Formats: sequence, structure tokens, C-alpha cells
Amino acid sequence: MTRSPLRSLPLVRPLGRHARTDGPLTLFYTASGIECLFTGSELHLCLNAGFSLYEPWLSVELDGAWIARFPVPAGESEICLFRGMTPGVPKHVRVLKDVQAMHDDPGHFVQVTGLAFAGGEFLPLPEPALRLEFVGDSITSGEGAIGAQAEEDWISPFFSAVNHYGRLTADALGADWRVVSQSGWGLLSSWDNDPHRRVMSYYGSVCGLAEGPHNKALGAHQPNDFASWPADAVILNLGTNDEGAMNNPPRTDPATGDCYAQRPTPEHLAQLEQAAVDALKQVRALNPGALLVWAFGMLGDGRMRAVLEAAVARYRSETGDTRAYYLPLAPATPETLGARQHPGVACHRQAAETLTAFLRQHLPARG
Repeated sequence: MTRSPLRSLPLVRPLGRHARTDGPLTLFYTASGIECLFTGSELHLCLNAGFSLYEPWLSVELDGAWIARFPVPAGESEICLFRGMTPGVPKHVRVLKDVQAMHDDPGHFVQVTGLAFAGGEFLPLPEPALRLEFVGDSITSGEGAIGAQAEEDWISPFFSAVNHYGRLTADALGADWRVVSQSGWGLLSSWDNDPHRRVMSYYGSVCGLAEGPHNKALGAHQPNDFASWPADAVILNLGTNDEGAMNNPPRTDPATGDCYAQRPTPEHLAQLEQAAVDALKQVRALNPGALLVWAFGMLGDGRMRAVLEAAVARYRSETGDTRAYYLPLAPATPETLGARQHPGVACHRQAAETLTAFLRQHLPARG
């Protein structure tokens, strides 16, 4: 077996946001990973990982079919992706990180250090028709998209990048895709009224919400290189946790004693609207050529639909930018709900169908 560092295999495509480094490829967000077209009969994945609370999980697709899913052990490991296949026949392989970046576990990381193979060659991959970025919370982290409806434990196995509206949309459009997300976080606070847990505060970095000196050393806090991967569309799906925070007790900051609570008052709803306007402006500044879509409603839209529709309308009016839209998504039902009271794969599939049709209408593929 030949063991090659990933950086020596230029025809293997990194997926997701990644840091500028000559070392191994660190997989930060949901759906980060690698993709390749390989003609050999056997291929192994070389990994390095660690965690304190939440182990990383990976999924493997072969020629478009989901064939494997496994937790990555701490330390260095080598996983056989396939063996005994017909030599000379190209195999399309995609490895995706199922689990989100874990803000509450600074020891959580997983790296692809290389690939091992006996014979065969790597072929050029076709260029993606589009590049799509998805920004959100637990829904966009794929929480609950796998597992039984009865599951309530908050653990790594119940996240999925495969049963995911982003993956389904991207595959339908022949697109590359990326995720920026964190469970429980929102526009102005988390579901439990922590105002420090705002997704857009970290949007400009590779994965700034991954805390600790180790993640910093891996490049998580570097500015993201938006120019190297110009998005054709950025789909925002934020607001569900802000809605939830309005029904939860205030939070007192243990360090400062400050108390914070989102409440459905006209003044606070105006703050939420402004936060959404600011988010659109932030995304536009970093993605000048992208279509902006605020797609929302997979766990119901409640008060937030009016807020977000008003924000998109205000943004368009204030900036003159007509390439920004609000898109309602069908809510999960008892039949389409997944684990942990989150959207299941059927709900993700509905959302993907809506998004795919919308993007086909508004965003013709390159070339």
C-alpha cells in the first residue's frame, strides 16, 4: 500500500471551509470532507482525531450510494473505504463529516492526513455546476436527521450530513456545498438566551466558534478565504432559536451578572429585524456575486416569518440589492419529524425540493 499525504494528491478535492496550512486537512463544519475519482481496487482513509465529549462521525459515499458511517476513534487510524473492486474502473468517493463543529468540546477535531492505496490513479473531478453555502443552526447541522423519533439524547450519532437539505439540494443541482452552523445558536442569542452565541459573529472566520488553543492552532480562527470559493448562493436558515428564546427564562451571565432575554415586544422584534438586515449586509460584503436566500420554517415560522420577510424587504430597499429573497419552507409534521424533535430526512427532502426549484429558477448553472 502506498500512503500519500493528502496535500500530495492535488486531484482529491477538499470539501467545506478549511484553513490555509501545509498539514493535514482539518474537517471543521458539518459536510466538510473530501471527494475523489479513483481507479484502483482498494482505498483507505488515514485519519487523526480527538475529543473530550463528542466523537466525530463520518459518512462514506461510493458512486452516489451511502455505504458506510462510523465514529472516528481518538488518535491516528486507517479506515478501509473499499477493497476488491475492479481495477481500472473509476470510483467516485465522497467522505463527509456528519457532526457539526463542537463549540462546547474544544478537544473535538478530525483530520484527513492522507489516503492509502495499491495501484490505481486519481482522475480529475468534473467542476461543480454551482457553489452553495448554507448558514444556520441545528437544522443546518443535520441534528435529528438520522435516528429514531423517540431519541432525545444530545450525542454525535444523531447528526447527519447525508440526510440533509443542503446535500440533497446540492446533488440535485450538481453543486459543491458548504455549511456554517451551530446547534442552539441564533441571530441575537441561543435558545436559552445566551447573547454570546450568535452564528453571524463567526461567519467571517474559517470556524471561529471552534474554541480552544488546539482549534486555533489548526487554523479555525483564520479569516475565511471567500475569494477562493466564490459562492453562487448563500442560503440562510437562522431564527428558530431566537423564537425559542422568547419562551425561555432570562439568562444571567455568570461573569458579569448581566441578564438577557429575548421577548416578543415590538422593540425587541425590531432588534431581531435589524440583526437579520445586518446579517444580509455582512454576507453580501463577503459574497458579492451570490444570490441571497433566507429559507425558513422547517420547525415552524411563528413570529419570525414576519420579522424575516420585513428584514429582507428592508435590506432590498436600503441597498438596492434585488438578489435577496425570503423563501418559506414546509414545517416538519409528526410524519416527517426526526430524532430529538428536529426535522427528519423526509422534511429535509421537502426543503431540498423547494430550494432546488427556487435556485433553478433564479440561478442558472455556470456555463
